[in-house]
Amino acid sequence: MDLNTIIKFLADLRFNNNRSWFKENNGRYQDAKAEFEQLIDTIIPLLKQVDDSIDIVSAKECVFRLFRDVRFSNNKEPYKRNFGAYISRGGRKSPYAGYYIHIEPGKSFIGGGIYMPEANILRAIRKEIYENTEEYKQIINNSSFKKYFPEIFGEKLKMAPKGFPKDFEDIDLLRNKHYAAAYSVKDAFWSESELFENMMNIFLVQYPFNRFLNEAVAKYISQ
Repeated sequence: MDLNTIIKFLADLRFNNNRSWFKENNGRYQDAKAEFEQLIDTIIPLLKQVDDSIDIVSAKECVFRLFRDVRFSNNKEPYKRNFGAYISRGGRKSPYAGYYIHIEPGKSFIGGGIYMPEANILRAIRKEIYENTEEYKQIINNSSFKKYFPEIFGEKLKMAPKGFPKDFEDIDLLRNKHYAAAYSVKDAFWSESELFENMMNIFLVQYPFNRFLNEAVAKYISQ
């Protein structure tokens, strides 16, 4: 599978992010969109063989819209500069940890976990880490995990999170605002003959991380 249609469309969109250009190039957008959905439709069953918590069946359940809501944003560009999909139990709006695919010329990455969890989910994750610290450390310090994900993505609190002891030996593990991981890939990654094998190698490494997070989410939701 060669995803050059997506790369070329997004590269041009970056410099022509306006409705008139988009209307003129709607056919190119539809081709790129179809190509991306084909990618996601192919990877979903492969992921389900590894992570049986995934209950979605098609790209339409996990692909994000290209169109931006600019009403409350200083950035008035009407379209995102990337194609993205979040594959997880419940689809793209799920509170569960999942697998994220982001195609953007020069800025592509794959990974997942949980980005911007709501407050109660975030507290549940921190509690799970606090109560099962060694298990979590074994996952994130595993050499294969470190190869792709040397650090947990995103900002951290400067202080200990509320409700947890400040003198906890591994307090740094609880200060993340997100529990997500990302592995950057070059544009050529999407044209490699072993694309799906390469993607799955990364997702296989990520799976124990997602499984740990999802245990925390499931406990909270079942309360």
